[in-house]
Amino acid sequence: MKKTKGSELAEKLTFTQPHIADAAPKAVEKAQAFCEDYKAFLDAAKTEREAVKEIERRLRKAGYQPLDRTAKKPYKPGDKVYYNNRGKSILAATIGKEDLEAGVRLMIAHIDSPRLDLKPNPLYEDTDLALFKTHYYGGIRKYQWGVTPLALHGVVAKKDGETVEVHVGEEAGDPVFCVTDLLPHLGAEQSKRPLSEGLKGEELNILVGSLPYEDEDVKERVKLQTLALLNEKYGITERDFVRAEIEAVPAFKASDVGFDRSMIGAYGHDDRVCAYTALRAEIDTENPKFTSVCVLTDKEEIGSMGTTGLNSDYVFHFLGYLADIQDGNYKLMLQNSKCLSADVSAAFDPTFPDVMEKRNASFLNKGVCLTKYTGARGKSGTNDAPAELMGFVADILDDAGVIWQTGELGKVDAGGGGTVAQYVANRDIDTVDIGVPVLAMHSPFEVVAKLDVYMTYKAFAAFKASKK
Repeated sequence: MKKTKGSELAEKLTFTQPHIADAAPKAVEKAQAFCEDYKAFLDAAKTEREAVKEIERRLRKAGYQPLDRTAKKPYKPGDKVYYNNRGKSILAATIGKEDLEAGVRLMIAHIDSPRLDLKPNPLYEDTDLALFKTHYYGGIRKYQWGVTPLALHGVVAKKDGETVEVHVGEEAGDPVFCVTDLLPHLGAEQSKRPLSEGLKGEELNILVGSLPYEDEDVKERVKLQTLALLNEKYGITERDFVRAEIEAVPAFKASDVGFDRSMIGAYGHDDRVCAYTALRAEIDTENPKFTSVCVLTDKEEIGSMGTTGLNSDYVFHFLGYLADIQDGNYKLMLQNSKCLSADVSAAFDPTFPDVMEKRNASFLNKGVCLTKYTGARGKSGTNDAPAELMGFVADILDDAGVIWQTGELGKVDAGGGGTVAQYVANRDIDTVDIGVPVLAMHSPFEVVAKLDVYMTYKAFAAFKASKK
């Protein structure tokens, strides 16, 4: 049937976002295989410390060497170096053929996720039960963390100089922990609370024991029994909690979701899904035109503060060391660099359509999401990427056959959020946000589509391999 003039014009001028399975059917099998290792990474990296440990293991296996800040001669094209920042953030680089003045290709993702942190004095006993007091980390919906099996991960820096790792709740046979909640029979008054106060912050207390120490002459026997068990296993006392970083995270492992196994449900997709795909792209980079730098950072969920967050200078110290070693002009390097701020976007959820503006939302299985701006209410707190940079990145993705989409974080005035992009752009580096669409973001069990994960990897690999 002959097309009408109008249908030909519509075909030429309009655009409909395809499902990846239709536009690139061979990607389905590739995505399934790619995401098996991603699930293993998620299970091995439930905290930022564990993520750095796993990332460093993978980097060293791939031939990366620690950055030598006192190197007397420049690195050669293709050399691979990394820097572990305090065990909580990590950077990796592949030296390019061009001088550093031509700029570097930065990819930055974060490896911290919302969770419950133990308070400095967490352990207490009440009515023959031992519990931990917590302070939530990042933006959580507190009611989602009740009656969820939790594991404890972290470190204790003991007075004798030894650092011991706490890791309980993940292995077969391990106990788990939980925040309790009211039964519906007695929850009438609680049910009158706003949803945001279904469980209040001071009610996020983790149940950790109920048996008393076998000495009726001591007080708080259940608390003492808990301390005795901790001392036996880790050699710590109650005072050592103030010297610790112990995090409570969901105890379950990453799982396929759906009869078709097309999705992954897990804790920590935000933002380890971008961290993993960026890391894989970095490791797979060989002899790039421009020096490639992958930054996997901490503290994004609480404003990127501290020595391991992007508000710190550690990334720019690393870049400065590279410039010194390569005898490059540091300021020119920054001005000519391009950065992908890799963080997740909110996927459209048909159960809750009212908070999204459908024409400008991202969807599962429609590709990696390229986001011009984040922020909230008038683009507050965002890097608003210029049109030239949007075109630059879009061309790279199109040329590499990457299926991508765009999207905002909800309707105008409905919400919003931020990323690390603004902190990089403030250093005179062209920066744009990009990442994987996620359902149930910041919950204990987030969901992503495997096809989107795979396309995100392809996007990062194309960015690093670009000759532009």
